[in-house]
Amino acid sequence: QFRFTLDKNVATQLITLLSKYSPETKAEKSARLLAAAQEGEGSSKKKPFVLKFGLNHITTLVEQKKAKLVVIAHDVDPIELVLWLPALCRKMDVPYCIIKGKSRLGQLVHQKTATCVALTDVADEHS
Repeated sequence: QFRFTLDKNVATQLITLLSKYSPETKAEKSARLLAAAQEGEGSSKKKPFVLKFGLNHITTLVEQKKAKLVVIAHDVDPIELVLWLPALCRKMDVPYCIIKGKSRLGQLVHQKTATCVALTDVADEHS
């Protein structure tokens, strides 16, 4: 099952889409909050849509049916960590795909590696 991954063209399109939802770094977040504070808005603004990562967090999102798309890495070691995740996604009717390279997923969320990432919301221009 984990041998059948997305082909290269679709995978690059997916990575470019997911990179638009990459979480902020600490410096970007502090700059955004500082700008909002100077404008006097406070926390009334909605948080930006970002990728969610971490196996336990993704599991919770899938169980609550909040995840819109789950992307799983094919080279997780040991594979038993994510072996059950496609079955859970099918059971909860959450779309998922398997992509080559956990390091590519890690780059999206500013980590070395990530076993899986999920989108919870999509901006209007990408729907």
